[in-house]
Amino acid sequence: MDTRAAEPVPGHGQDWDDLVRIWEETDAPEGCKVEIIEEIVTVSPPPSKDHSTTASLLQRPLYGVIPQDWGIYQRLGVALPGRGGIYIPDLVVLPRVAASGPGFHVPAAEARLVVEITSRANANHDRVSKVNGYAKAGVELFLLLDPWHSGRPTATLYGEPEGGTYRVLETVEYGGKITLPEPFGLDLDTGVFPVS
Repeated sequence: MDTRAAEPVPGHGQDWDDLVRIWEETDAPEGCKVEIIEEIVTVSPPPSKDHSTTASLLQRPLYGVIPQDWGIYQRLGVALPGRGGIYIPDLVVLPRVAASGPGFHVPAAEARLVVEITSRANANHDRVSKVNGYAKAGVELFLLLDPWHSGRPTATLYGEPEGGTYRVLETVEYGGKITLPEPFGLDLDTGVFPVS
C-alpha cells in the first residue's frame, strides 16, 4: 500500500482550519497514519514489525535520560501551520505539559526531538518534506532513521535550525553510534535496529 492522498484539497493556500477539519475527519483503516504534508492529507499503511521494533528500541534508552516532566509519544500530531502540515512522527519527545489538554496535535516548536523511521511508502516525505518542515518550525533535533537508504541503512541527526534549514550534526551507517546532544547526552547504538 502506497502513501496516498485521502481527499483532494483544493488549491494552495487552503484555509488552515478547513485543512485540520479534513484531517480530523478522515476515515482511514485502523492503524494507518493520517498526516497533512504540504497541504495534502495523506494516509500511510500501519508500520511494519521492524519499524515498530526500531521505535521500541529507541524509546527505551531515551526514557533513561529525559527529565521526569517530559514524555515520549508515538503517533502524536505535530502541527506546522506555516508549512501546511500536521506530521505524525514515529517518536516525539516534549514536555508533558505541551501534550496535555484536548485535541490531537501539539505545536511543532514544543518538540525537543522528533524521530522519523522511513518505510518504502514514506521515505521521500521523511527525507525531504519533513526535514524542511521540522527545520522551518524550529524543532531542535530531528533524527532520521533510514533503513531504506540506497542499500546502506543510515541514521542522520539534524539540529541547529536556522533560517528554516538544519545543519547535519552527524550521519552514521547502521552499526555505528550516533550521539544525541544535551539535554539527552545519549550515545545510540544503531547496530541494534533491524534492517528490512
